[in-house]
Amino acid sequence: MADADCSEPARTPDATPLPRKRRPTKGAAANGIGDAHAQVLRQFRVVFNAVKTHFQQVERQAGVGGAQVWALSIIRDQPGIGVNGLAAALNIRQPTASNLVRNLSLQSMIEVRREGTDRRAVQLHATTAGRKLLKRSPGPFAGVLPEALAALDPQILSRLEHDLAALIGHLDVDDSAATIPLAQL
Repeated sequence: MADADCSEPARTPDATPLPRKRRPTKGAAANGIGDAHAQVLRQFRVVFNAVKTHFQQVERQAGVGGAQVWALSIIRDQPGIGVNGLAAALNIRQPTASNLVRNLSLQSMIEVRREGTDRRAVQLHATTAGRKLLKRSPGPFAGVLPEALAALDPQILSRLEHDLAALIGHLDVDDSAATIPLAQL
């Protein structure tokens, strides 16, 4: 059997040379992925770490999770919003928004009222305690990633959306995770 460092390339049974395994270049991971793969992987790590660090800081300073702070900020800014409106503003499913509302209500951060002619619909209002919590919470309330994405040029954002869709296509994943707030991952 030929040594990997031999100058003679390995051959298939029909004597066709096999392509040589590419050696990892400086900076590539030990498992042999190429420089571009390693660089993109490092970039994802930077993004995930920034998101994780922000939400840890929010929880340390506010005492509640980042998703609750974001929901509370929307309720404060849109008094009387309903659960469906909150779900749409957070870009999450209605049951997830209902869970956030329940937790914020149990902590007395919001009031859930039934006003108007349709007594089935609820209106959400921030309490004084909820507004105080927001004052001690670090921003951005929506998180660092949504803020950074909103600051991107529309062409870059469109290209990023297309490229991430291609990446997701190579993963064996359930796309329902798209509606789970990052703070809850």
